[in-house]
Amino acid sequence: MKINKIINNNVISVIQNNRERVVMGKGIGFQKQEGDIVEESKIEKIFNLSNEEISERFKTLLIEVPIEVVQAVEKIIEVAKVKYHKDLSDTIYVALTDHINFAIERQQEGMAIKNGLLWEIKKFYPSEYEIGMRALDWIYEIVGVTLPVDEAAFIAIHLLNAEHNNFADFNQVTEMVQNILSLVKYHFRLDFDEESLTYFRFVTHLKFLAQRIISEHPLDTSEIELYDIVKEKYKDAFKCVNKIENFLLKKYQYDMTHDEALYLTIHIQRLISRNESVDN
Repeated sequence: MKINKIINNNVISVIQNNRERVVMGKGIGFQKQEGDIVEESKIEKIFNLSNEEISERFKTLLIEVPIEVVQAVEKIIEVAKVKYHKDLSDTIYVALTDHINFAIERQQEGMAIKNGLLWEIKKFYPSEYEIGMRALDWIYEIVGVTLPVDEAAFIAIHLLNAEHNNFADFNQVTEMVQNILSLVKYHFRLDFDEESLTYFRFVTHLKFLAQRIISEHPLDTSEIELYDIVKEKYKDAFKCVNKIENFLLKKYQYDMTHDEALYLTIHIQRLISRNESVDN
């Protein structure tokens, strides 16, 4: 196996079966030239990225990213695929490497960013969130940087975005979200502040709800006591949720679970409470 291109001291590319492959290993490209025989004892990972465009973007990214970060990302992806049986697209290599490298740089500069969707991700996507939490440990072990828990949710989002068959058809999701937003808007006769974090959280929650409906993966964690409390406490928001339930049943033949009604009521209450505070 011969070196096709030298990306940096730790990353090269080779040609295998008429396709370019990215090869990683500490010092594998050090003092080497194109055409040299690859020192196979230094190979840590061969990336078999099927999409040529993604492969090119990945190679470009690896010029600047420390090998320790790539090693941590590879560990995360490998565990997600093998132990959690996640079917991930090749885009995860570019997106997650870029995100984690930037997150580490921000953390080192004291610029950690809060994740406004931490609660939603933890609640609705527990396996992806669990991978994210484990990823924080691996990043510390391999890179030596402690990232905040918010990053576990960011990592989970990247996994969700890369999962084949996880996110339902974009057009169906968009249509469903827009219909629900219209129901809420006309029920309360309000205009949304589309720049607010509350609105962003609400829309994201609706997207997750739509994806579960279309992929037929309802949420059911048996929060009956909390459901009864919220139903009584936020009566107007719950009336709005009843309208949404009827709409989903009629248009999509989907019977919303108590848990889904519960969390949708909470999000709607947050939305209208924010509007009331702004108006006052």
